[in-house]
Amino acid sequence: MATEPKKKISPRGKPAVPPAPRAAPPASRPFLRFYHSEALRKSMLKVLDAVEEAADPTAHRVALADVIIELMHSGFDAYFLEPLKAAKAGFIIQQSASLGLTGAQQLMGTVIRNIIGRMDGPQLVSLCGSIRALMR
Repeated sequence: MATEPKKKISPRGKPAVPPAPRAAPPASRPFLRFYHSEALRKSMLKVLDAVEEAADPTAHRVALADVIIELMHSGFDAYFLEPLKAAKAGFIIQQSASLGLTGAQQLMGTVIRNIIGRMDGPQLVSLCGSIRALMR
């Protein structure tokens, strides 16, 4: 014969009220994050401020490209090289990965500089806004 589960009783002798369900967190899209140096963050914020506050944002194209390339290097390290080291991949594997990424980064650096070099002021400011959104 099955017995009914006992109801929880509060200290006052009354049936306990179950807690209200928690509100679901706001829907968000999945993301991956990496940590970069404090020096890179300071440099990045300085450049973003300069571009966003400038009468002529195009004067800061080179500095913006430089900081984006630094972020790319930091991201590649965080997403690929550091996990290889943590996995204790062999020296040859780590060196091969490093060499391959160096070539990719050089190519991407050229592409980034060419693209940013052709952007106008509002486009550069928009790019800065996108970077700031990634920082949240």
